[in-house]
Amino acid sequence: MKFNLDIAVPSKPEWVAAVMNDFNAFLQDHADCERKASATAMSLVAKYPDRPEIIPELIETAIEELDHFRLVYDIMQSRGIGLLHSIPEDPYIKSLLKIMHNGIQERFLDRLLIASVVETRGAERFRLVAEAQEDEAMRKFYKMLWASEAKHGNIYVKMALNYFAEKMVYDRLQWWVEQEGRIIGGLEIRPALH
Repeated sequence: MKFNLDIAVPSKPEWVAAVMNDFNAFLQDHADCERKASATAMSLVAKYPDRPEIIPELIETAIEELDHFRLVYDIMQSRGIGLLHSIPEDPYIKSLLKIMHNGIQERFLDRLLIASVVETRGAERFRLVAEAQEDEAMRKFYKMLWASEAKHGNIYVKMALNYFAEKMVYDRLQWWVEQEGRIIGGLEIRPALH
């Protein structure tokens, strides 16, 4: 069953071109994003240990994201690409976090819904990367990631529905989808996931 909402604004063809023109830089950013996604899931475990209904799925998501990092790192090693010394600030994530609610319950809901929107955008972009690949192994790899990210987009909404009314979740998720579209549309195009 699908829980998440589709993105409002599709990625531009220029984004795909930027990624394919500097795929090594994209891989470095992709690796960083997988590390951050794993850390996000574990930070939710650490921040909300009183929410046992979602902890198993958060742990599973963190493990999957860390495995994705390992797989991307293996590809990087095979191409002689190193990890960056520090993870650069992500203007996309920074813009999303800047407009979160401040109340304890509202912030919890927003954290889950932001994670859903980010994963849904990742799925859309991994689909585009898969479709642009000429190498069959890379096409399969990004197709697998596309399916996984789509699943994660659903999981975070499902988690929210444990604690909040359906109408509240979907009204707020729709708002986030609209904000995400505005943000992604205003970002500089670069060979990065966001």
